[in-house]
Amino acid sequence: MAATLDWALMDSVDRVALVTGSGRGIGRAIALRLARDGYHLVINYLRHRTAADETADEVRRLGRHALVFKANVGELDQLAALFSATDQEYGRLDVLVNNAASGYNRPVMEQKPRGWEWTFNINARSALFGAQHAVPLMTRNGGGCIVNVTSMGSQRVLPDYVVVGASKAALEALTRYLAVELAVHHISVNAVSPGMAATEALLHFRDLVQDLDETVNRVTAETPAGRLVTPDDVANVVAFLCTPEATMIRGQVIVVDGGYTLGHRIDHGTKNGWQ
Repeated sequence: MAATLDWALMDSVDRVALVTGSGRGIGRAIALRLARDGYHLVINYLRHRTAADETADEVRRLGRHALVFKANVGELDQLAALFSATDQEYGRLDVLVNNAASGYNRPVMEQKPRGWEWTFNINARSALFGAQHAVPLMTRNGGGCIVNVTSMGSQRVLPDYVVVGASKAALEALTRYLAVELAVHHISVNAVSPGMAATEALLHFRDLVQDLDETVNRVTAETPAGRLVTPDDVANVVAFLCTPEATMIRGQVIVVDGGYTLGHRIDHGTKNGWQ
C-alpha cells in the first residue's frame, strides 16, 4: 500500500511518459498536455519524422525533455527497442499511453489476412507486450498508469471499419485484463474512447462516406455538446486518469464524445437545447 501512496503523491516533475503515435493529432495533444503537467516525454512515430520533431520541440519549449524514437509498435522487436531506448534515456517510466493506431478500411468481404495482422498487431498486440516491457520500468518507482486510446468502432458498426473495430474491441478487453493483473504492481489501466475528433485522421474516411463534410456537419448537429471532440478534450481525460484523483478508476473505457453516442438529438436553436 505504501508504494501506491508514494507513487500517487510524488510530484510529476522528473516523471516520464511514453505516448505512442505522438507526432500528430490526439497523440500530440496528449504528449503536450503531459509535458505541461511536468512529464518528460518519449515521442514515438513511424512515418512522419518532421511532425514528431515539431512535437518534441514544443515539449522542450515547455521546459521538459523529449526523446524522439521511430518504431512500428506492431513489430515486437521495434516495440522492445522503444522501451529499451526509454530505459537508457530516463531509467524509468511512469505513464504509458497506447495511442498509435492503423488499419485497413475495407468491407468484410474484401479484408485480407495481411490487413488483419497489421491492424491487430499495432492496435491491440502492442498494448499487451508493451505492458510487459513497461511494468519493470514502472515498478522501479512504485507503479504507474497505462491508458489505451480506443474508438467507438469497438462497439458501433462504422463503414468499412470491421478490422479496426475488432482490434479496438480487443484493446478494450485487454484494458480490463491488464487492470486486474497489474493492480498488484500498483499500475492502473484504463482506456479512453474519443468520438469523431477534428484531426487529420478524418481525411482517411473521405473515401468511405459519400460526403465527409455532410457527415461531419450531421455528427456535430447530433452531438448534445454542440461540437466535435478536439484532441485537447481527449488529452485532458488521459491526463486526469494519470492523477492520484483517478486512482480508483480501473479497467474502464471513458467515452469522450460530447454525448453523441447517447442517441439523443438536440436542437441547439431552441431554448431547451444545451448551449
